[in-house]
Amino acid sequence: MLVFATSDKGGTGRSVTSSNVLYRFALQGQDACYLDFDFGSPTSGAIFDLPGALAGVPGGGLHSYLRGSSPHALALDVWTESERGSLRGRPAGAGRLVLYPGDVGGGEFPSGPEIVERCTTLFQRLDEEFDLCVVDLSAGRSYATEIVLAATASPRLAHVARRWLVFHRWTRQHIIAASGLVHGDRGILAAGESHGHDPRELRDSIRFVRTAVLDLRSSEMEGLRPEQATWLELCDRRLQELAGRHQVGRTSMLGQIPLDPVLQWQEQLLSNNDVWLHRTANEATVTAFETLAKQIMNDAAWEGL
Repeated sequence: MLVFATSDKGGTGRSVTSSNVLYRFALQGQDACYLDFDFGSPTSGAIFDLPGALAGVPGGGLHSYLRGSSPHALALDVWTESERGSLRGRPAGAGRLVLYPGDVGGGEFPSGPEIVERCTTLFQRLDEEFDLCVVDLSAGRSYATEIVLAATASPRLAHVARRWLVFHRWTRQHIIAASGLVHGDRGILAAGESHGHDPRELRDSIRFVRTAVLDLRSSEMEGLRPEQATWLELCDRRLQELAGRHQVGRTSMLGQIPLDPVLQWQEQLLSNNDVWLHRTANEATVTAFETLAKQIMNDAAWEGL
């Protein structure tokens, strides 16, 4: 299965959330790979603690492959090459966890027939090799989005399951932006239709993920003054109404990730050690990642709206 992770704005936690979801999927015993299609800023290697790919690789990455200067895209085995102790060494029962990085300083580049053809070939091969492939796209109406919409319209990928996750924070700006990225002019639905996608099928393959969401019922909120708690509850109700009006409401939401102190300061994979041994990360955050990993594969969660 191909899963495309996107967002209209930066700072949504798209990359760190999708990386953690993929990590949890691999821990469940499935083979998983992560493709860094954030061509302007290919820094996913930092999330996986891969010292040779913190901001992309010197050559042979996805930029080189898609633009034709390398016959193959470089693959990095996270269990083998991560410098973080809790990630190094494949846990018993875990599946493969592989990163396909971009190139250092590669930058954005426009789509074209040869690039789309190479992208199609790559998706076809990786879908056969892995249970889940997460493709992390550049934010907004990007060249990366155009490339993958053109590639997935190919008859060669007609049998390949594909789904879209649109990430946004729980704020007015992000709700409106996420809706526009999907439903607006030159949004995913409009661009997909121009490439030959069926609009209804494409719409049914899209779900939203809310990130850095405050749980107003958590113990962390107990220190608030009554006036503050009342104001937050009012804001939350207004955001729920706004999301519903913009087609980003509960019926189109696949999951939400709570605000976590670790991820506010450092974009990283949250290991079980971070929760149970070091006690720096919240159990609720890891549970949300695990739930989202399962929901991605749950066909019932993707029935037509």
